[in-house]
Amino acid sequence: MMGKHAQNRLLAYSTPIVLIGLLVLMAGMVSLFGDKALARTMAETLVRVVLVVGLWIFVGNSGVVSFGHAGYMAIGAYCSAWLTLKPQMKSMFLPDLPQWLAQAEWPVLPAAIVSGLLAALVALISGAAILRLSGIAASIATFAFLAIVNTVYSNWEGVTGATSSVVGLARYVDQWVALAWAAAAIIAANLYANSASGLALRATREDDVAASACGIDMYRHRLIALVVSGFFTGVSGALLGHSIGVLNPDSFYLNITFISLAMLVVGGIASLSGAVIGVLSLSVLIEALVRLEQGVTVGATAFALPSGAQEILIGIVMILILVLRPSGLLAGKELRLPQRGVTLKSKNTQTN
Repeated sequence: MMGKHAQNRLLAYSTPIVLIGLLVLMAGMVSLFGDKALARTMAETLVRVVLVVGLWIFVGNSGVVSFGHAGYMAIGAYCSAWLTLKPQMKSMFLPDLPQWLAQAEWPVLPAAIVSGLLAALVALISGAAILRLSGIAASIATFAFLAIVNTVYSNWEGVTGATSSVVGLARYVDQWVALAWAAAAIIAANLYANSASGLALRATREDDVAASACGIDMYRHRLIALVVSGFFTGVSGALLGHSIGVLNPDSFYLNITFISLAMLVVGGIASLSGAVIGVLSLSVLIEALVRLEQGVTVGATAFALPSGAQEILIGIVMILILVLRPSGLLAGKELRLPQRGVTLKSKNTQTN
């Protein structure tokens, strides 16, 4: 019979199966019964899953709240634009790009991977300085990093287009492309969380003094988590750009920072499942409120929420959730396969 520790690890690795299965089910239902607008909404939701899961890899394991991940998202988005836009478009909107980059026209998949790697490199460089701080000081430093990235990208006219929108990106990201990347992010996040580095980092989250006394290098493990997190956050930026076809620095600033943190907190910051459920819950709520603002006809009566009600109602719902469930909807629990099924499978494996 398999030992209890081995069974627990097997159960932990079942979490991605449940989460990916849930996303596949939702995407399939939208494909079968939804319209094009709902399919686009599903694609945007899955891109948010990539973003928030990437954010969770660092925040959920380290306990350090980061306001700077939208900066890595911007870096990934613009890198993908530099690599995939047609040279004629780049000569019009981004005339100061280096010649080799101005003539580049990469396939979208390698461009997304390189965009993530560039964001991970920036995460390594920025994290080397920021992560020497702890607590609120580290969080404020991440916000300073976001402000720096936004300022640079909003004023580097010949390379980023400054505040003018960069248009012409190939809109190849549908719900299935976004689903593939969401699945990859969930698998990577689960693997990291159950790795030696992830377990050590969570030990520092619970008690950094005790973890340090046990010889755990908190700085090194936080930096590893930030680099992995930066990769998927950068990829989410590339996916978002190729989902809507337009880039603007303000798309990667305060609004997306706070909505991604809200999704993480509402679902439960202490678990990967909480990150995914937080995205799905708030995305459904946002879509419902948007449609109500546009107007809904019930019988002979037309009903519409007043403009701006969406933000107010989302804020009220978030407050209620955090008052009633301070630890989030899942309260740190993971969605896993039934334990009986795992135990029976383990026994059968040993018998054979």
